[in-house]
Amino acid sequence: MPAELDAVRDRLEEFAGEVFAPFSRREQRLNGGLYLRGLMLDGRRKSMQPMAERLGVDHQRLQQFITSSTWDHTAVRRRLADRALTTVTPDAWVLDDTGHVKDGDASPCVSRQYTGTAGKITNCQIAVSVHAVTDTCSAPLNWRLFLPESWDDQKTDDPGQAAQIAARRRRCGIGEDQRHIPKWQQALEMLDELAEWGHTPPLLCADAGYGDNTTFRLELDHRGIGYVVAVKGSTSAYPGDAMPVTAPYSGRGRPPRPGYPDQASTAAELVQAAGRGRLRQVTWRHGSKKTPGNPTARMRSRFIALRVRPANRDIPRAEDGSLPQCWLLAEWPVGESEPTDYWLSTLPERTPVKTLARLAKIRWRIEHDYRELKTGLGLTHFEGRSWIGWHRHVTLVSTAHLFLTELRLSDPKAVGAA
Repeated sequence: MPAELDAVRDRLEEFAGEVFAPFSRREQRLNGGLYLRGLMLDGRRKSMQPMAERLGVDHQRLQQFITSSTWDHTAVRRRLADRALTTVTPDAWVLDDTGHVKDGDASPCVSRQYTGTAGKITNCQIAVSVHAVTDTCSAPLNWRLFLPESWDDQKTDDPGQAAQIAARRRRCGIGEDQRHIPKWQQALEMLDELAEWGHTPPLLCADAGYGDNTTFRLELDHRGIGYVVAVKGSTSAYPGDAMPVTAPYSGRGRPPRPGYPDQASTAAELVQAAGRGRLRQVTWRHGSKKTPGNPTARMRSRFIALRVRPANRDIPRAEDGSLPQCWLLAEWPVGESEPTDYWLSTLPERTPVKTLARLAKIRWRIEHDYRELKTGLGLTHFEGRSWIGWHRHVTLVSTAHLFLTELRLSDPKAVGAA
């Protein structure tokens, strides 16, 4: 691995010089490049002590750069986002979160909470991120560290507990402006920040943890952001051709308002009612695991797409009382007695089923990112106990990831061991 990095040293220095241009001092730019090399060198742990040993430097040099040096990680992320979106030219942005399993409770925002990474409640940090994706490459654009209620002294009425939380926050350097908010609100914060930087998604994709939240979907509508988001089969909706009716006015009291005469169905019921005859066999991409029975590694399943009107009292209605239409996409694999997955999408009415399916499935790229970021580049290896340190480490990991992505696109052989 050192030989591979030496072979691209000039490119790395040029890349670091561009991304780290906001650094005010030459020493900071040098340490930024050093940290990137440490992240990309071989080694199981990418915490500061083992990285320093592999780099042949005093680990306090890295420690100082991450925890007490004066540089703005947000300014670096902005330059990364500019460059990443030029490199990737995304089909969509993907929103997700990932857990970092931790020991003890001293690291910022560590708490016992559920994470899909472990598939259970465990002691961990949770990071929310948004990535630019295509079927062939991707790059992180922004991050937030989820702050649980147990780290917010304003969320308890117990003075003693509040004092303990406040002390823990001070030890980690968590500012008074950092408070507990739901992950979907953190996602909106990231989208708004990226919009301030001049970037908006061509489309947003997310799992049901976000898609099931009606307020989140309405906020995307308000921002003019189209989406394909996973939802549960219990999501309520009317058929697309359903229209409200107005009961006759008796002449007394307030005139009746238009409304739907029937109760809304669930997404699962609407798909079942449409029947298997509406299913379409779709190949949404070709993978890398070829077999004698599948020599092209095609990813294929059966899908059905229906026009529906999601039903929720928070969804604004038109003057005639009608709810807005969108797509309901469902996957119903061969051999299954019912659909396994559902999505809602605001893509145009003439969008082909194959396009809907491909974009619904494009979230696989972010799992690829998380594996490389965690296993290859040490996203979860940060052992520091400061809020700013975590954000700087994650920003530098994203920087290393983008460098490798650019190498991979321009010269795949140059990334052999990386």
